[in-house]
Amino acid sequence: MSDTDSFIEEVTEEVRRDRLFRLMRRYGWIAILAILLLVGGATWNEWRKAQARESAQALGDSILAALSAEERAARAAALAGIDAPDPEAAAVVDLLAAAEGAEQEPEAAAQRLLEIADREATLPVYRQIATLKAVTLPGGGLDPETRRARLEGLVAAGGAVRLLAEEQLALIALETGDRAAALETLARIAQDAEATAGLRRRVTQVIVALGKEPPDTPMRAPDAADVLQ
Repeated sequence: MSDTDSFIEEVTEEVRRDRLFRLMRRYGWIAILAILLLVGGATWNEWRKAQARESAQALGDSILAALSAEERAARAAALAGIDAPDPEAAAVVDLLAAAEGAEQEPEAAAQRLLEIADREATLPVYRQIATLKAVTLPGGGLDPETRRARLEGLVAAGGAVRLLAEEQLALIALETGDRAAALETLARIAQDAEATAGLRRRVTQVIVALGKEPPDTPMRAPDAADVLQ
């Protein structure tokens, strides 16, 4: 390689280096800012997760402490005093409080359950559970029409409690003297492929008690709910 070629390469390399330095001085702050944002975002995310864990642990400790009281009234009062951090936690705490107060004050418990069910912020699954518990609570003070309207809403919405709501509708039909409607609903439940073995057994027993032959039912593999029942 000649001295001229070597000199040209050195000049070219110097020009490249100088251009790179100028670009770094002009745009280097963008790279630094991007790194800071990435590090800051990761730090914030970890802090938020830690706060959520601490909040969940504190809520769990409060619930366990409330449930450790010997008397139901004391447990209900302690649960009512828990400050839940979000609507989901509030629904769980209120469901527990209503269950503890149901024996001594069933009407108040039923109203509390309906309040949970009517909250827009409550998750659908908790709204359905609260509604079903309210309408099936002995001594809850809800008239048949109110219970029927609530249960029909559960049936229309579908979900995990649909068939249990239909079972309660059949019992309300019997309560109000509509035997034909009760038998029709019970037969429909017995033939529903989603009915558990325990539910199908219950409705079949009621059909037989009413003097009718139970309908043919679909074969269904047992699941966890069946085993528990």
